[in-house]
Amino acid sequence: MTVPLTIATTAWSLDGQNSGPEWAEQAEIAEALNYHSFWLPESHFNGSRSLPSPLLLLAAIASRTSNIKLGTTSYLLPIRHPIVAAEEVAVLDQLCSGRLILGIGRGFQQSMFSVFGIDHRQKRKRFSAVLEQMIAAWSGQPIGEAQLEGGVVEPIYLAPLPRQNPHPPIWVAAFGPLALKQAGSLGLPYLASPMETAAMLQENYRQYREHIAASGLQPVATVPIMRTVFVSEDRSKIERMRHQAQHNARASGGRQDAANLDDWALIGDPDFVIKGLQRYRKSLGMTHLIVSGRLAGMEAEDYLQSLQLLAQINVELGK
Repeated sequence: MTVPLTIATTAWSLDGQNSGPEWAEQAEIAEALNYHSFWLPESHFNGSRSLPSPLLLLAAIASRTSNIKLGTTSYLLPIRHPIVAAEEVAVLDQLCSGRLILGIGRGFQQSMFSVFGIDHRQKRKRFSAVLEQMIAAWSGQPIGEAQLEGGVVEPIYLAPLPRQNPHPPIWVAAFGPLALKQAGSLGLPYLASPMETAAMLQENYRQYREHIAASGLQPVATVPIMRTVFVSEDRSKIERMRHQAQHNARASGGRQDAANLDDWALIGDPDFVIKGLQRYRKSLGMTHLIVSGRLAGMEAEDYLQSLQLLAQINVELGK
């Protein structure tokens, strides 16, 4: 039996100067279009594109939405105290009535680790240690002891606990062989980068699944893929966006720079996009598509029209 495809979206304007209400408005639009979830990344010291507090922003969004799930693409564990992080995640999960999906990551900017006083060579070790302590706290294990009068010692427990028991779904953002090994050894869903080509994704998932098997864990059914997507019935807009996407890739020097556009993006008419989604379903077992944010140079109105068409496509695929 084929698992229905779930389609989500990231924020399509990631200017850090935006206010909480502006992001909340984007999430309201996604919710009205019946998107499964709305996602924010985390980034530090990146000028106007910095989003250092995704949980705080999602809390603002939670107050303006009712049903859409809320996710982080890369909540960075190595720079956080495990109990503080566990508390903040639990509070947000309570605030949004159990709609949180926690995508976690390690980070890669050496300058960021330097500012936080962390040896970047220890990021994977810290990632594992922080995650282990967070899960233990959410599971009701003592996080410390309190000394009472008369020498009485009582255990301390995390409160509140997350709304979802024992904690929100955890997905692991991974980029590179060591990160894939870590994600596979945890037996958690691997959140693939939008920068990877289709061929890279196939190899990544092969490695990831080998690490799951080597760890004696059950296969993971959730397969989320992030892709740049633009759908239109206007041929001139499609050609313009395809040109713009390839230009942006070359300018950024990303891993998709030398690749064919169709290896990392789905930009075309509805039939073209449907066939592309079917390829990802067949080759990777994709269960969740997370649409990456608006391309530089794309008008907001064009992107909203693309989201509307993609929502219609999702309805057709589900029939």
